[in-house]
Amino acid sequence: MAFMIAQRAYIKLYLITMVEERKGYGYQMLEELKEEFKPFGYIPPQSEIYRALHELVQEGVLYRTKQLKGNDPAVDFQEIVLYYFTDDGYEKAELYKKQVKADLDRCIGMLNKAVADNY
Repeated sequence: MAFMIAQRAYIKLYLITMVEERKGYGYQMLEELKEEFKPFGYIPPQSEIYRALHELVQEGVLYRTKQLKGNDPAVDFQEIVLYYFTDDGYEKAELYKKQVKADLDRCIGMLNKAVADNY
C-alpha cells in the first residue's frame, strides 16, 4: 500500500466523475481540472490526463469516439475524442471509486494526524 494516493489514481477519479457528468473531451477535461485545482497550487500534467484516460479505456471502463468539434462539418475540421462508459464501464467505475475512497480516507487520516501531532 502506498504512503499516499497516486497522482494517476486521483486524476482517474475526477475523469470518471467528468464522464458521469458528460463533460467533454480530453483537453476540455484538462483545462477544467487545472481551474479546479489552481487554488491548491496543483496543475495536473497533460501527459497524466491522457495516460489516465488511456488506462481507463484499456481497463474497459471507457471507450472513445471521434467527432467534429463544431456543428458544421463544412467549416469546422477539428476532430475531438469523446469518452463514454462501456456497457459494464459504469459498474467498473463505481468499484474503482470505492477503492479510491478507502485510500483517500486513509490519507486524510494520516494528514490529519500529521497536522495534529506537529502543529
